[in-house]
Amino acid sequence: MRPVSDAQVRKLMEEVSKHGRIGIAAMKADMDRKTARRYVAAGRLPSEMPVERTWRTRRDPFAEVWNEVEQMLTAVPELDTTTVFEQLQESKPGRFHDGQLRTLQRQVQRWRASRGPEQEVFFAQRHRPGEAMQTDFTSTSELGVTIAGAPYEHLLCNSVLPYSNWRWSTVCLSESMAALRVGVQRALFQLGRVPQWHQTDNSTAATHRIPGGKGTTTMSTSSASPPAPASPPAPASLPAPRPFNAEYVALVEHFGMKARTTAVGAKEQNGDVEAGNGAVKRMLKQALLVRGNRDFASVEAWQAFVDDVNRRRNNKRGKRVAEEMAAMRELNIAKLPEYVEQRVLVSEWSTVRVKHCAYSVPSRLIGEEVRVRLFEERMEVWFVDELQVSCERLVGRNQHRVDYRHVIWSLVRKPGAFQRYVYRDDLFPTVTFRRAYDALQTPHRGTKGDLDYLRILHLAATTMESEVEAALQLLLEGNARIDVDTVKALVAPKMSPAVASLPAPSVDLHAYDRLLEVLA
Repeated sequence: MRPVSDAQVRKLMEEVSKHGRIGIAAMKADMDRKTARRYVAAGRLPSEMPVERTWRTRRDPFAEVWNEVEQMLTAVPELDTTTVFEQLQESKPGRFHDGQLRTLQRQVQRWRASRGPEQEVFFAQRHRPGEAMQTDFTSTSELGVTIAGAPYEHLLCNSVLPYSNWRWSTVCLSESMAALRVGVQRALFQLGRVPQWHQTDNSTAATHRIPGGKGTTTMSTSSASPPAPASPPAPASLPAPRPFNAEYVALVEHFGMKARTTAVGAKEQNGDVEAGNGAVKRMLKQALLVRGNRDFASVEAWQAFVDDVNRRRNNKRGKRVAEEMAAMRELNIAKLPEYVEQRVLVSEWSTVRVKHCAYSVPSRLIGEEVRVRLFEERMEVWFVDELQVSCERLVGRNQHRVDYRHVIWSLVRKPGAFQRYVYRDDLFPTVTFRRAYDALQTPHRGTKGDLDYLRILHLAATTMESEVEAALQLLLEGNARIDVDTVKALVAPKMSPAVASLPAPSVDLHAYDRLLEVLA
């Protein structure tokens, strides 16, 4: 029997209201008389009278094994339904086919909703104006930004005021302390005000030290208001809070804020900035689509574009931002240097090790203590107030950057050390130099080829690397034999042009005598 539609019942009600005869009205509405009486008595449409089906249209394939399924789910509530289904297929070969997985998923879903374990409840919080600023890092790979045509892999350091959702973003390369320092300072100086708290997650920049270790400070880890002095200890099941790094504490205290983090593994406590990460990237993506291309002349141009997008968005939050500004104190603190400085001893390898990475320095500094300044994007080495090295900062651990100019003088005297030198690959400044080395090794096979290459590298250090590279490229393209003398001849300074002889001008001193006569 086909179901009755809402249109049929409306027709039924219309006919009944005309003459009150259900039989005739049922015929005109094309339905059974008993059905018509039921709808007239109810006074509702079929769509308003849903009937829950209590019968099955086919046999339950899991009826006989459901007790086993319940035992597995009760013992290990985290089990995925797919895993349970695979276990049933393995224990009972040939009984269940893959098309029955969805049936089991529906049954498990109903069981968990009616008889399953209690789930964690998240409680929405009421934010107070000017109370806290949340900061977090997010990847920007999906934006596809390029700098001068080259892909630019970077992050954004986002700072958000939860009450008004005012936000500011800073382009950075890693989640380092230097990046956090730059990001927080840019946000505060753009805002011109200072909140009471600064909140971040348990990032390596803020908290990744061993509790009780050197350079650590323990502060509040609450994501809401600071805990009362006599608060009870946290349950043993919760991870112990990590202490703050001394550098992070110094940054926060410099601006008169208090530091706090989310609980370990509870990123939802930083929910406003976490949600803001996605919102910022969606806005930037739309702005890039309107712009028409994703290439920028420099990192500074890309940062200016990001600032403009955030500024236009913040202007739309005027009323709540004004409430935040009124609740915060004025920023009247000078900016901190955007680098972290530490003293390091130069090793006998002519290297310094900073943040688990090695950098070469001039060999004359071996045994000396130097000052290393770590910016977010570069590293500087200073000795007696003179800059000795400035290079791009390495990202990650156990990386190395060795400049051949710092070690070539010793390698030329000890060429046997080159073959198994730990940082040997760094001594090929370009692919052309690597090809030249391979060509030199072909006829010589050994230390002689190493020595010839080191002499060419020495020539590059004492003249111009670009000119030596051009000479090597010329020899490689012509399949010519590469040797030191040939390369020297190609990069030898050309004969200087003759200096034009200019006649010395004659000076008439009588003009000065006439000037003195006039003055007298």
